[in-house]
Amino acid sequence: MKILFFGDSITDMGRNRESPNSVWGYGNGYVAQVAGELLLENPTGYQLVNRGISGNRVVDLYARIKADVWNEQPDVLSILIGVNDIWHEINYQNGVELDRFQRVYRTMLAETKERIPNVKLMLLEPFVLKGSATEARFNEFTEVYEYAKAVKEIAKEFGATFVPLQEKLTAASEKFGVEPYLYDGVHPHIAGAKLIAEEWLSAFEKI
Repeated sequence: MKILFFGDSITDMGRNRESPNSVWGYGNGYVAQVAGELLLENPTGYQLVNRGISGNRVVDLYARIKADVWNEQPDVLSILIGVNDIWHEINYQNGVELDRFQRVYRTMLAETKERIPNVKLMLLEPFVLKGSATEARFNEFTEVYEYAKAVKEIAKEFGATFVPLQEKLTAASEKFGVEPYLYDGVHPHIAGAKLIAEEWLSAFEKI
């Protein structure tokens, strides 16, 4: 079973692009955690491919989907995107507004289903916490919640598996603080990566 992870820096997490099929190709985030669990269970039963690229928005995923997804023909496509669509607007006025985000996301999935009809889709909820990179303009970052609602609706439309993350991250941070989970409010520390991986694996078992 080939599982492809598609997204931004939260998926990328420093993966080695020169050796994508090595242990270094998984990066240092939730993809590596998922790989460890699945390959421990069945070391020859899974091929995991990380195609996260730091800084990506949904429009960037769509621009590279043929090379990085369709050509790979995965059995399972896992997508996590959304926070940069807001972050890039806050910092560079180059974000992706909500209605456009939804249109591009739907188009991306529709065309993927045309080319890989039997692919199983897993859509991860975009998230944010109040950390060093987000606290100064956190009221603007909370727009992520609307993007998360949109992803959940899109998952329902396409028969995809939706993987909720915000509530679990918020609850964990309220107990132990933000930094052990998202070291800057966006990017996962090791405990945050483990939390995301556990939610991913729980959803994956159902499909």
